Amino acid sequence: MKTNPPNIILILADQMRGDCLGAAGHPVVETPFLDYLASRGAFFRRAYSAVPSCLPARAILWTGQDQWHTGVLGMGPGGIPIPNDFPHTLPGEFRNAGYRVHLVGKGHFHPPRTSMGFETAELDEEARLPDCDYRRWFAREAPEGVTPDDHGVHFNSWHAHPWHTEERLHPTAWTLWRALEFLRRRDRSRPYFLNISFTRPHSPYAPPAWYFDRYYRRATPPPVVGDWASRHDDPFTALDPNAWRGQMRPEAIHRARSGYLGEISFLDTQIGRLLHFFEREDPESFRRTWIIFTSDHGDMQGDHHLWRKTYAYEGSARIPLLIVPPLRSEFPIADHRPDACVELRDLMPTILEAAGLPIPPTVEGLSLLPLLRGERAPFRPYVHGEHLACYAPEMEMHYLTDGRRKFIWYSRTGEEQFFDLEQDPGECHNRIEDPARQSEIALWRNRLTEILEQRTCGWVRNGRPFRVGTDPLRSPWADRRWPGPRVEEP
Repeated sequence: MKTNPPNIILILADQMRGDCLGAAGHPVVETPFLDYLASRGAFFRRAYSAVPSCLPARAILWTGQDQWHTGVLGMGPGGIPIPNDFPHTLPGEFRNAGYRVHLVGKGHFHPPRTSMGFETAELDEEARLPDCDYRRWFAREAPEGVTPDDHGVHFNSWHAHPWHTEERLHPTAWTLWRALEFLRRRDRSRPYFLNISFTRPHSPYAPPAWYFDRYYRRATPPPVVGDWASRHDDPFTALDPNAWRGQMRPEAIHRARSGYLGEISFLDTQIGRLLHFFEREDPESFRRTWIIFTSDHGDMQGDHHLWRKTYAYEGSARIPLLIVPPLRSEFPIADHRPDACVELRDLMPTILEAAGLPIPPTVEGLSLLPLLRGERAPFRPYVHGEHLACYAPEMEMHYLTDGRRKFIWYSRTGEEQFFDLEQDPGECHNRIEDPARQSEIALWRNRLTEILEQRTCGWVRNGRPFRVGTDPLRSPWADRRWPGPRVEEP
């Protein structure tokens, strides 16, 4: 460990799109405190979630491994919970180094109170854990008979409604309050690793009324809809209050987006509370604290008639990522907007290097600190993502992107898509049949072929990706932990 080691605060939002920051150029959302952090540190414009749903994304984040080696390839049929016996985890490495390691908010571990390397935790697991710390506290503090669910919006719904009781009782406010209490009462003889893990802006979209109204009373951007997306205009599914696809009425989409953006702005206010705390109560500690902000995946918000996540498209797969060095730091930020395509597995080596701790041999991610320093060494040329079938069998997919181009293969149907993200950031025009793009498409298809060949899963035929059988793809590391690259794979 370094002499006078830095503190680490990892702030994790749940289901926050990569474009929903003022710093990202969003035309409506107001995120002044996150924008301020982006100005002080580095904002990664091309950050992705390789498996864009909660469990697999968090398995990648906490281990620094790719999805094949975590064994978690998606949620739904064929998916598994996050294993709880990884030999190395990000919080575990800090705990082993003598840090005070604490989690506030969502863990989504299995079983729910497993440590995953954390020393202590105060949990908000929504209805997954009815006796979680937040719900027990809410029952004590709220008016008699009021529950956190009385806004009436389901956990995965596209509906939205203002929060139904006091603002201080909202889970986002509770999470930051408990984080501040940890900071006030911690053992100051030890450095700390604090994970502030918000359950929002994941649905239910139910921000406090002031945050809902600030967007509901003005225009929100309409969803982007590709010329290929009519398949998801499913009137029957759209009747479901928890529909994963369907063309909703414009006023319903506006209401959902008002709730979603309101949740983000309320979360941003909590970032402001954190910064104000340091300024008033602990400026010395703040000068030695790294802040990292990101999300596990995004939210389609009606783009291409889709809702929720698990998709390869930008709304689902692209995430925000801010890395902010301490105020009192010799670390130079030469590039405030690195151009590299990065992903969640890169955070573990980045954060460990920032703290001067060794990187375990099981970590496959790449430290992002050289990018912040402006070093031009070669970096990963693209991200490979995937997801098992979740809401419907035909949605099982693999994708590759460098943030400029994207190749998608739907493994159950064989359909391919290719998007030029520079000319078409909304992914509205599928170029897979464009004669002028065929050599470029072949390059991306061959890259996916090589990945599947390396897995020795039998999913290549005649030099192209080819799905075998009807069972979900399963990693051999779903049942036992990957020991690192020097050990022969099963």
